[in-house]
Amino acid sequence: MSIEVQQLRKEYGSQVAVNDVSFTAPRGSITGFLGPNGAGKSTTMKMITGYLQPDGGEVLVDGVSATREPLRTKRMIGYLPESNALYYDMYVREYLQFTASLYPQQRPLRQAIEETIELVGLGPEAHKKTGQLSKGYKQRVGLAAAIIHQPSVLILDEPTSGLDPNQIVEIRQVIRQLSQEKTVLLSTHIMQEVEAICQQVVIINKGQVVANQSLAELQQMQQRPGLRVSFSDVLEAEWLIRLPAIAQAEKIDRLSWQVTADDTQAASQQLLQMAAEANVRITSLQEGASLEDLFRQLTTQIEQAGK
Repeated sequence: MSIEVQQLRKEYGSQVAVNDVSFTAPRGSITGFLGPNGAGKSTTMKMITGYLQPDGGEVLVDGVSATREPLRTKRMIGYLPESNALYYDMYVREYLQFTASLYPQQRPLRQAIEETIELVGLGPEAHKKTGQLSKGYKQRVGLAAAIIHQPSVLILDEPTSGLDPNQIVEIRQVIRQLSQEKTVLLSTHIMQEVEAICQQVVIINKGQVVANQSLAELQQMQQRPGLRVSFSDVLEAEWLIRLPAIAQAEKIDRLSWQVTADDTQAASQQLLQMAAEANVRITSLQEGASLEDLFRQLTTQIEQAGK
């Protein structure tokens, strides 16, 4: 079971929200779907699930056209939208019973509900109305509703939004477990999440695909070797760019920088010497670029090209 997106296009008047987007999400893996706000991620996911009709292109779910056979493909898909709209007056089991009744079930209804509640960790709160739940548990209800009919494809839009660190780890484990037999397309703004559980990454910006590769391949896309360096105190850019081995320095946060250099060993030595002169400590120095750095690089390149 896989998702094939072929030259998908969506227009709103004169604005092209999704511009000939193509990619494949294979079975048995988790594909991270990334992009800045307004890049077209949610619009693309809504077209894959059949919530929106495309103005051009095609979506195939295991070879079945979502345009020509929408009901058939919708039965194959479980969808957790970013908004995660729930009926707040319904109890958790009542809501899941309602959701499950919309799909053909291969299990007895009560069994499907209880197994799903256990899988997503809803047990302690299952006796409550959905409106009484914390945001994290509401996310769990949304995930439970997406998987209760045992779909072959999962479309998850920000599935760990609002969860605490322990809950995030638990939900990631659930998603990993589900991905062993399903196709999972996961949209998130948390780069560490992509690095933790995704095998493939699709990045779009301004409605266009700017990367469609494995994590390992993305990391090889750096134009120059790089270093990520963090200091014990604030340093101005001048301290870094004056070093002969450093070609460029980009601030990540208050204390951290991503630098590019042709010779990372020479750059490391010069950074250590500079830190001693500036009377600061280097608290972290690591070679290579993180996914966050690469994401920023890729989405900035297309913006600059359009100017």
